[in-house]
Amino acid sequence: MKANSKVVRLACVGLAASTVLAVGSVSARAPFTDEELAEQKDALYNLVDQGYQMWHGSKPSMTTNGLACGNCHPDAAASNPQTFPKYMTMYGKVIPWREMANWCIENPQLGERLDVNSDDMTAMEAYAFYMHRGKPIEPGLATRQTKPVAVEFGTGYKREPTGIGFDTKSYQP
Repeated sequence: MKANSKVVRLACVGLAASTVLAVGSVSARAPFTDEELAEQKDALYNLVDQGYQMWHGSKPSMTTNGLACGNCHPDAAASNPQTFPKYMTMYGKVIPWREMANWCIENPQLGERLDVNSDDMTAMEAYAFYMHRGKPIEPGLATRQTKPVAVEFGTGYKREPTGIGFDTKSYQP
């Protein structure tokens, strides 16, 4: 009986060891395929482009006086999203970038604030953050990264005949 239990124990140890070796030699799948990465990049650039359009005045409900974010912050200049959350004296507390964006929409633009969890706010944030991703704050940086946007109302930027929004080809994060 003792001999049988010793054999069973050795068999179990051998089985466990071979299982560990077999599992250890199996390769894990890469986190994303090249196709999945391309889809994710396209989704991001599409959202950044939507934010770009909104930033420069393509969404009339954001303003009642014709101003767009781009009138004061061309190409997200001086919006400094990488510095948020931060203390803002006008609020007397620390706020996220989204709240600051809504303050600008409500005050200088006299528009209706965006739902902070909406796709529109995510697009605005994607554009502003993407313009500053991995880059120091530097005068003129943003204007080298984007092209003008067509604005059908207000005083926004005029579109060049070949301009089509956010220029993903010349921007390298």
